[in-house]
Amino acid sequence: MKAALLYGINDLRLEDIDLPTIGDDEMLVRNKRSFVCGTDVRMLKNGNKNIVPGKGLVIGHEFSGTIEKIGKNVAGYSKGERVFIAPNIGCGTCFHCISGNSHMCNDYQAFGIHINGGFSEYSKIPAKAIQQGNVIKLADSVSFSEAALVEPFSCVFNGFERARISPGDTVLIQGAGPIGIMHAKLAKMAGASKIIVSDVLAERLEVVKNVDPAFITVLSDDVKKEVDLLTGKTGIDVSITACPSPDAQMLAIELGAVNGRVIFFGGLPESKQNVPINTNTIHYKQLIVSGTSKASPAQIHKSIKLLESNLIQLKDLISEEYPIEKVKLAFDKAIEAKGLKYGIAFE
Repeated sequence: MKAALLYGINDLRLEDIDLPTIGDDEMLVRNKRSFVCGTDVRMLKNGNKNIVPGKGLVIGHEFSGTIEKIGKNVAGYSKGERVFIAPNIGCGTCFHCISGNSHMCNDYQAFGIHINGGFSEYSKIPAKAIQQGNVIKLADSVSFSEAALVEPFSCVFNGFERARISPGDTVLIQGAGPIGIMHAKLAKMAGASKIIVSDVLAERLEVVKNVDPAFITVLSDDVKKEVDLLTGKTGIDVSITACPSPDAQMLAIELGAVNGRVIFFGGLPESKQNVPINTNTIHYKQLIVSGTSKASPAQIHKSIKLLESNLIQLKDLISEEYPIEKVKLAFDKAIEAKGLKYGIAFE
């Protein structure tokens, strides 16, 4: 089969490799869609410490497909069923795992990061992933492309649950990429009266304008000044940093309304992790500041239900899909950051 393997920094190779063989407790999935994620781009640029020297890793953790082969001990699944593969596999026995938070397991493994992922024609699903419910069946109404995007969307849904957006809230989202737009979609669903999206890239803001021009206000210049005008200086009820920016985190605190909620969604590079924040602002405004990471199995299931019910659509986030032979082009486009989501279609 054809697969894209990462060997090291800027060393992504398209190769013909052996089809995975499965054991009695495992499963083989024929991939249909796989999308490039910011994590994939960072691994390409900076490397991945989990890669054994001289042995490439099939990257990609946003993927969906159909069940091709099932081990004789695997129950509850049938060949040909349409499925989404949740990427994070917990140990199964620690406190985080047994409390329903296997995505926070200290010893978790993830497709495309620790074990072979979705940028290949077929993927082997280990027994532990099947036992923990990582293979989730899809309704026919959910396309393979939207299903693959459940991975980032469920992470956004994690932030959405923490933010507790209520009808009438004013929401600021810093970062106009796919993640920021997903946050905006959920804010609209929750009844936010005003959704403001900011970004330093003019191209990204132009894309956002086309997503929901009647509902999303786009800011590019002096965000604080414009937010003050839009809110009458009352501030932001829910502020989400969907970008890896210390300045965005500081601004989110500064612009918070009384009893506001701040979600640090985008992680920061190692060199920028220590951010000066005025804790008195948090104190006197009674702000709730939280971070979120990945998504729990329950949040993934809820995310799929939102797609199945058509309350949320993700197809407008897809900029282009390519055959696996053009996987490097998909990465180049993702790095340029002029569109939104770029992926591979295995058909």
